[in-house]
Amino acid sequence: MTFDSTRALDEIGQQLLVALHENARLSFSELGRRVGLSAPAVAERLRRMEDAGIIRGYRAEINPVALGQGLQAYLRLTLRYGQEDAFLRQLSRLPEVLSADRVTGEDCYVLKLAVADTAHLETVIGTMKRYGEPVTSIILSSVPRPALVPGR
Repeated sequence: MTFDSTRALDEIGQQLLVALHENARLSFSELGRRVGLSAPAVAERLRRMEDAGIIRGYRAEINPVALGQGLQAYLRLTLRYGQEDAFLRQLSRLPEVLSADRVTGEDCYVLKLAVADTAHLETVIGTMKRYGEPVTSIILSSVPRPALVPGR
């Protein structure tokens, strides 16, 4: 039997995604109460959404401040020719990098960093200068975003 992704993303599927986005630790029973299904029906729907690649995983949201990494920044990097392989190897050794996105435009990559303070940020910027030209913006605050649910 093939999986119909449009059925997974009906109103109930969308409600499940929103609830999981808010708290991925909710039990099948609690999810079922919220959307009007039994726990086994919720489990089956989620399994199908996982199989279809709609749900890729369940993660803990880590608070960088609690880990002593209270300063966050974006670092845009334009790589010098021939530096991409070395840059990618270095990237895997930098725990300060929360995300790294290859982008279009003048920049090659945009990194989101979590560091202890400006001295720590300066050290990471110095490391990145080996591979290209960095431009850094310190994050002052972030706006919470709702769950990404198509059709809402």
